[in-house]
Amino acid sequence: MSARMTAHVKIDQRLRHWVEHNLDRGCPPEQLIEGMVAQRFDLPIAQGVVRAFVDARISGVPLTAETITIEVPTAYMYDPPRLPAGSSITTADRVVSVVARSSRPFIAVLANVLSAEECAQLIALARPRLTPSTVVDPLTGENRVAEHRNSEGMFFALRETPLIAVLDARFSQIMNSPIEHGEGLQVLRYGPGSHSTPHFDFLVPRNAANEQSLRRSGQRISSLVAYLNDVPSGGETSFPHAGLSVCPQRGNAVYFEYCNGRGQVDAASLHAGEPVIQGEKWAVTKWMRERKFLAAT
Repeated sequence: MSARMTAHVKIDQRLRHWVEHNLDRGCPPEQLIEGMVAQRFDLPIAQGVVRAFVDARISGVPLTAETITIEVPTAYMYDPPRLPAGSSITTADRVVSVVARSSRPFIAVLANVLSAEECAQLIALARPRLTPSTVVDPLTGENRVAEHRNSEGMFFALRETPLIAVLDARFSQIMNSPIEHGEGLQVLRYGPGSHSTPHFDFLVPRNAANEQSLRRSGQRISSLVAYLNDVPSGGETSFPHAGLSVCPQRGNAVYFEYCNGRGQVDAASLHAGEPVIQGEKWAVTKWMRERKFLAAT
């Protein structure tokens, strides 16, 4: 267990109005938390503030206090990266180049992750199965169409086809985690103007679905986002805390870590998909867990 401390947070009128206004218009609490972190609030503070307003609404007693007290963990402690060291990573079937690294948060830009043929095959397999992207509602735990992620997507089961089995194994070697710890590959398509707002890939235990998933498989620890096509303009994966934007180029990928061996999560891993200005953007994502991934039944 990580050490905790008490923080007293002043709720000024500007913050109060912003939280209440966004809850009134139906924004999910998780989106408010991510918005606060994007404005340089610490993650535990943002979670505590939003939780206080949501709990007040659930109880039917308005939050009128000018200051709230929040129990927060100590600062995130960085472990040595899981990604292998060096300028390249040798997998069973190819050599992946490490183009750039960032240490805090840990991010790596990779080249030669996928071949042009594999990218085309993935797009062809995914296209007939695309549906509007959904997120888990932080209050109900139910899936709903994501207003802040106006894309289309689909999931493959682990090792669903021979191609998927090859990619599951390759991504596992790149990410230095067992294949069984990986969730099924997700393919996303972003059309012109499509984007995703700043968000985390780790799970926040704010609803029953996330809590149950964390109990089954542990926290997500890392992500690999590989690009399946060249985007003429826009569509970068941006990391505001690192001051980094990764341009989508076919066959390349961005890898990042956000959970240490103590179970802490790194709020500096906040990231977004910038709007596609010209063309479309196709990407495939792999998430790794602390333990063997067990899907809900």
